[in-house]
Amino acid sequence: MTTASKFEAVATSPNAERAATCDASVSPTGNMELLSQEEVRRLHEVGHGDLYELFRRCALAVLNCGGSMDSAEEVYRQYPDFEIEIVQRTRGIKLRVRNAPACAFVDGVMLNGVREHLFSVLRDIVFVTSELYHPAENGQREGDYESIRVREHSDGGEVKNLVFDVLRNAELLMPRSLPRLVVCWGGHSISREEYDYSKSVGYHLGLRSLDICTGCGPGAMKGPMKGATIGHAKQRISKGRYIGLSEPGIIAAESPNPIVNHLVVMPDIEKRLEAFVRLGHGIIVFPGGVGTLEEILFVLGTLMDERNSRVTVPLLFTEPAWSDGYFRKIDRFLVDTLGEQVRDYYQIIEDDPEAVALAMKQGIASVNRNRRKTRDAFYYNWLLTIPQGMKEPFEVTHETMAGLQLDSGLPPAELAVNLRRAFSGIVAGNVKDKGIRLVREHGPFALRGESGIMQAMDRLLGDFVAEGRMKIESQQYDPCYVIESL
Repeated sequence: MTTASKFEAVATSPNAERAATCDASVSPTGNMELLSQEEVRRLHEVGHGDLYELFRRCALAVLNCGGSMDSAEEVYRQYPDFEIEIVQRTRGIKLRVRNAPACAFVDGVMLNGVREHLFSVLRDIVFVTSELYHPAENGQREGDYESIRVREHSDGGEVKNLVFDVLRNAELLMPRSLPRLVVCWGGHSISREEYDYSKSVGYHLGLRSLDICTGCGPGAMKGPMKGATIGHAKQRISKGRYIGLSEPGIIAAESPNPIVNHLVVMPDIEKRLEAFVRLGHGIIVFPGGVGTLEEILFVLGTLMDERNSRVTVPLLFTEPAWSDGYFRKIDRFLVDTLGEQVRDYYQIIEDDPEAVALAMKQGIASVNRNRRKTRDAFYYNWLLTIPQGMKEPFEVTHETMAGLQLDSGLPPAELAVNLRRAFSGIVAGNVKDKGIRLVREHGPFALRGESGIMQAMDRLLGDFVAEGRMKIESQQYDPCYVIESL
C-alpha cells in the first residue's frame, strides 16, 4: 500500500460481540506539522497525564463518524478497547490508534476529514488546554475527566479572552473577510422531512455565498452543511467554510459529521455557546429538543440584556409544514415565561427555505452596517455582552437543578439564565456520561418553580417526548427529570 508509511492502517476482524475496528498510525496536517521539540515533549507528557481520558473519549467520538447512537455511555461501551497514543518523534508527533471504529476508514485508510478532526481534538483538548486546565482534586478518582476544570487566575477571575484565544488558535478568525457566517441550530433527533428542509435552507444559503456553522453533529447540524455544499458548488465556491463547534461533554453524543472542515472543541457548553454568538453573523434555528431550547434561551437571554441594545444579531426560527407548528409552541413557551417583549428578538418563517435565506442575507447586511457604525470587528463580536450567569459553567447535580430559581418575579434576562440551566441539565441527563450516571444512581432531577412557569415547561417537554425529540431511540426514553410546582 503506497500510503503505508503515513497511515499503516490494518483492519481487524469483528466478532459477534464487538463492532468492526481498525488500527492505524497517522501524521498531522496543518499547523501541527511544525512543532518545536518543547511542544512535542509537552504534548507527549500531557497525552499520558490527567487529560488522557478526556482526549481519548473525544478522539473516539470523532472516529465514530458513522455511528447513530446519541449516548456517550453507549459509544464507550461499544468500543471498550479503543486506545490512542501520542507518539513522539524527532520531527514531530503521530497518533497511533487501536481498535478504532471501522467507519472512519476506507480500504483500511483513515478518511482525510476524520484525520483532520482527530488532530483538531489534539489541538484543542491537549495543546491549547494544557495551559488552561488543572487535574482532578484530591479525593476524586484518577482519570475522572469530568472533574477537570478551567484553571482560574490567582485573583479568582475567569481566563480572559479564552473563547477568542481558542478560536484564533484554530485559525477560524478571518480579519479581512466580510460577514457571511450563518450559525444553524437544531436537533440531532429529527424526522427525515425536517432534515431535508434544513438541507434545502442550507442550499439556498450556499447559493448566496453564505458559510455555515453548526454544533457539528447529525440531523439539523448536518443538513444545512450538506445543502450548502451543493449551493457553493453551483457558485464555484471552492473554499466554503463548514465550521463545527463542540465540547467534551457532548461530542460523543453528537459525533462530528465528515462535512465539517473546521472543528473546534471548546472547554465547556457555556464557552461553546459564546463562541457561536461571537463568531456568527446571524442565527437560524430549526426544530429540535432540549438542547435547541438551551441555545435559544442563551441567545435570547443575551439579546434581552439592555447592554446589547446597540448590537445587531438576526435570529430566525424556521420549520417545514410537516413540523405542524413546532415554533408556535416554542413561541408560546417563550411568551409564557419571558413575556411578550421576547418576540422583538426573533422572526418565524414557516416552510419557505428561499425566504429564510433571503431574510438572513438581508439580516447580515444589517450586521455589516452595524459593525461599521460601532467599529466592531467583522470576524468576532467584541461588543456583545454575555450576561455573567450565561458565562459561568453550570455543574449539573441534583442539588443545583433543584436549587434553580424559576420565578416570574425575576428580570426576564435573569430568568432566561436559569431556564437555560434547567434545559442544560436535562441535556446532561439525556446524553452526557456524567448526567446519565447521576440519574441512574440517584433518580431523576427535580425542577421546582412557580406554577405557571412549570406548567409551560411541562407542556413543552411533554410535546418533545411525544414527538420523539429527546433521543434518537425515543421509544425507550425515560424522563431524567420531574416537574414540581411550588
